[in-house]
Amino acid sequence: MVTMTELEMAYRATTYRVFLPGGVCDLRLEQPSDTLRCWLETAGARTFAVLTAHNPGGQPLDAASNAERQAQMEVALLEGNYETYVGENVADDGGWAVEETCFIPDISLADACALGAQYGQNAIVHGEADGIPRLAWIPEDE
Repeated sequence: MVTMTELEMAYRATTYRVFLPGGVCDLRLEQPSDTLRCWLETAGARTFAVLTAHNPGGQPLDAASNAERQAQMEVALLEGNYETYVGENVADDGGWAVEETCFIPDISLADACALGAQYGQNAIVHGEADGIPRLAWIPEDE
């Protein structure tokens, strides 16, 4: 069984890449991103989240299952009137396959965590207008 410490280390050893209009933004937990901060300001966004539906509970799924889950989440986001941008989680050590993500500006932390929980995630990446990505753990009972 993977411990919370091992999980947190894995999240911290990941680049959260976001494909925004005007360029690519590589995010690291707790590290300010002037590029993201400026983009959020220009877009008038006060919050953001990075969500994936891949590998629920940290258990690897096959590519087809992950793609289906991701498509379902993207539909839910569109139906919720959220604007989304493509992204990907890239593990530093290459031990995990690259996970497709959605970058969502102007989503509340509560809504992002609820969506993460719906798709079996242990945590999500979120932040505010300062452009600093942070990790938010999703309670098991959520």
